[in-house]
Amino acid sequence: GFNRRHHITPLLASLHWFPVRFRIEFKILLISFKALLGLAPSYITEMLTPYESVRSFRSSGGNLVAVPKSRLKSKGDRAFAIRALLLWNELPEEIMLADCVFF
Repeated sequence: GFNRRHHITPLLASLHWFPVRFRIEFKILLISFKALLGLAPSYITEMLTPYESVRSFRSSGGNLVAVPKSRLKSKGDRAFAIRALLLWNELPEEIMLADCVFF
């Protein structure tokens, strides 16, 4: 048992809970993943445009998305249309190229 004086982090870890920030990022990435597979609503799918490089590199990820510039750095980068794309492009390539999600 845990009482009020115990630290909450071990309890959350034992319950397999993520801190709020990570849960939000996971949900954003899950919606992005579904949009790239065509399983999300069209208004979300339309936000994701594949990135097409002018040059061809061997190391270039095949599943990157183009990130539009935001005018407001403080609030603009927190909008779903920007944040989802930034998070997606930061994922490792093996995750980007996955065709399903396991929990």
